[in-house]
Amino acid sequence: MWLQYEPITEKKVKDQYQRVLRHVVIKEDDPIILSAKNELEIAVKEMLDYEINWAEDVQDANFVIGNKKELAGFLEEGQRCLLADLADEGFIVQTINQKSYLVGNTDAGVMYGIHHFIRLMQMKADPSQLHIADQPKNQFRMINQWDNLDGSVERGYSGKSIFYQNGKIVKDKARIHDYARYLSSIGINSICINNVNVWEEETYFITKKYLPEIKEIADIFSSYAIRLYLSINFASPITIDGLSTADPLDGEVKQWWKDKVAEIYDYIPDFGGFIVKADSEHRPGPFTYNRDHADGANMLAEVLEPYDGKVIWRCFVYNCLQDWRDRATDRARAAYDHFKPLDGRFHENVLLQIKNGPLDFQVREPVSPLLGAMSQTNQLIEFQVAQEYTGQQIDLCYLIPQWKQVLAFDTHIKGPGSTISEIVAGNIHVYKHSGIAAVSNIGNDENWTGHTLAQANLYGYGRLTWDPSLSSQQIAEEWIIQTFGNQKEVLAKIEKMLLSSWKIYENYTAPLGVGWMVTPGIHYGPNIDGYEYSRWGTYHFADREGIGVDRTIETGTGYTSQYEEPNRFIYNILSECPDELLLFFHHVPYKYTLKNGETVIQHIYNTHFKGYEQVEDLMDIWNSLEHVMDNARFKHVQDRLYRQKMNAKEWRDQINSYFYRKSGIADQYNRTIY
Repeated sequence: MWLQYEPITEKKVKDQYQRVLRHVVIKEDDPIILSAKNELEIAVKEMLDYEINWAEDVQDANFVIGNKKELAGFLEEGQRCLLADLADEGFIVQTINQKSYLVGNTDAGVMYGIHHFIRLMQMKADPSQLHIADQPKNQFRMINQWDNLDGSVERGYSGKSIFYQNGKIVKDKARIHDYARYLSSIGINSICINNVNVWEEETYFITKKYLPEIKEIADIFSSYAIRLYLSINFASPITIDGLSTADPLDGEVKQWWKDKVAEIYDYIPDFGGFIVKADSEHRPGPFTYNRDHADGANMLAEVLEPYDGKVIWRCFVYNCLQDWRDRATDRARAAYDHFKPLDGRFHENVLLQIKNGPLDFQVREPVSPLLGAMSQTNQLIEFQVAQEYTGQQIDLCYLIPQWKQVLAFDTHIKGPGSTISEIVAGNIHVYKHSGIAAVSNIGNDENWTGHTLAQANLYGYGRLTWDPSLSSQQIAEEWIIQTFGNQKEVLAKIEKMLLSSWKIYENYTAPLGVGWMVTPGIHYGPNIDGYEYSRWGTYHFADREGIGVDRTIETGTGYTSQYEEPNRFIYNILSECPDELLLFFHHVPYKYTLKNGETVIQHIYNTHFKGYEQVEDLMDIWNSLEHVMDNARFKHVQDRLYRQKMNAKEWRDQINSYFYRKSGIADQYNRTIY
């Protein structure tokens, strides 16, 4: 992926870095520092064809590396002040009097500082006058693996699991080690290594049957400053030891979890804690015992608290058997309706993990109104790097622009400026713990992500969680240069492909925020009326007269009432609603005129014809790079784009045909609709 460390051929740049790295001292031999040192050695050897000369004494070195505790006697007052203003994971890189310093507040800070320095080398930045002070915006920067013990990956589009194979944890953990390197290089500090849907055998991950090998995995990630978590089955006391109940208020159940947590920490002293999916999509939870989510989460939080462990409780809770025609059971309302009344009841080591939208990682949906709505409850926002509904790493869809829109959304929870970015950073409410989590997109495919260009989503996710102010373009450029080199033609063309791809995907799939219209179960390819649980009719409510879901206060599900003003007014009033979310909030006639002057039906036709043509343009751009691209990656991406073209054609033809027949309104340009 992006740690290829291609040789630097420009003599000036090479000489500059060799001078900076002439005599290097690194203080301490903690596992994290040793990993960072090893990463620097690999990078310097590969990029500069140079063996680092490691010095013993700080006075003899011209590049000094270490944490502020180890280097306390060698730092100037200005450096100490800079570090004092940074978070624990922050670092400085400075050149003072011909001597360079890379100092972290902690060992993790040193690790991130070295990765930053290596990134500068890859980008061929001038190292002669370094003056960097950097820290992560978000405390939690997490990856969730949806991997299963049989080697499958739920919503995995990159081959099998790198953690499990044929019902066992893999013996050869070299690929896990490489994954830790990748995640650390982009600032990820937490990982959960098993599916949130915990099936029967995976329930035993928290027992001595699996803990010795899970400890080996935890140690690998720990050496790269990444803390390991496990998803648990809420009914574990019943499944593992045959208790008659998993009631969170039952004394025997509490003692069972207390003993179990002590056992886990005996194996893994820096274990992060549990992720819990409960009372959703047939998973067990506290509802079985007439308890609520606070009861369930707090029981676990109490037994984890002595070890500094956390409970990450997912808010993806809804009745998947509900009747969509019922005004009171709009799935979009579910997370807010379940959790908002519980604000203030969760322990301080509980974090609620909330999907970025109210539904399920659609190509376009509004921001979840639950984000920021609970002023006394820690929150994580959840993204999906895996492209479940956005092309499954077959179709190109660079998701950073989407996530940046979400993070920039102003909730007005505490007036203007209450953006999602500031909320999850803990700057709007006084959250003790907060941040960002996402579903991973990697597997055991040779290129890790199925589609080579989908690597940009994993890279971009990490960079965005560290610094949400980075632009989509900046992130794309960093990834392209580190992955493909810095040829101007390659950079310009792949950047153009990435930055246009989300809108292209939206153009040929679900229009105007309506969502779904995708093959049930598979979630790839069009099925206009398809949605697993909409047994009572279409999810999009299209009929002869119009299309869209009425979520207004006056005549619909009332979902718009969950937002603060002015968002409530904007979404609730038809004339104010943004076009891109129109059908999410309103049922409108096909001839309703959008703000761009198109009718809804003509917009559907236009975008679906355009989306297909845009995919053809993507193919042309990529094909023009054949002369400067290695054959393996060129052919691979070319094949993926061909498959995307077939998918776009299918979407175009099915969507246009469906709505032509439903509405009876012809395309004004008389294009062929099958």
